[in-house]
Amino acid sequence: MKAVATEQAPGAIGPYSQAIEANGFLFVSGQLPIDPKTGAFAGDDIKAQTKQSLLNAKAILEAAGSGMDKVCKTTVLLADIKTFVEMNEVYGTFFVEPFPARAAFEVAELPKGAMVEIEMIAVK
Repeated sequence: MKAVATEQAPGAIGPYSQAIEANGFLFVSGQLPIDPKTGAFAGDDIKAQTKQSLLNAKAILEAAGSGMDKVCKTTVLLADIKTFVEMNEVYGTFFVEPFPARAAFEVAELPKGAMVEIEMIAVK
């Protein structure tokens, strides 16, 4: 196993890696919508936060030599399932067919009060 890290995405806020590379797969930790340049949320609406979470994940994938076109599975955690349609509009702009498998569900609360968190599994 090998840790993947980049300054183009927010650093871990706990005892975990931005991603782990193992057996040709990349396991990207859940990405909050934190702008790595400012340390603050990218916006206060679901579209801006979804975009930033995906940009963070994309930066980590690219640091590992992969990309969004190699994502096999995502998990989208939402603070409010009613924002699913708006999240999905932004999410859809980051992927092309064949789209990755995905789970999306509402959770009671996300770290730092985020509206969304997205994790991914990709091939290298």
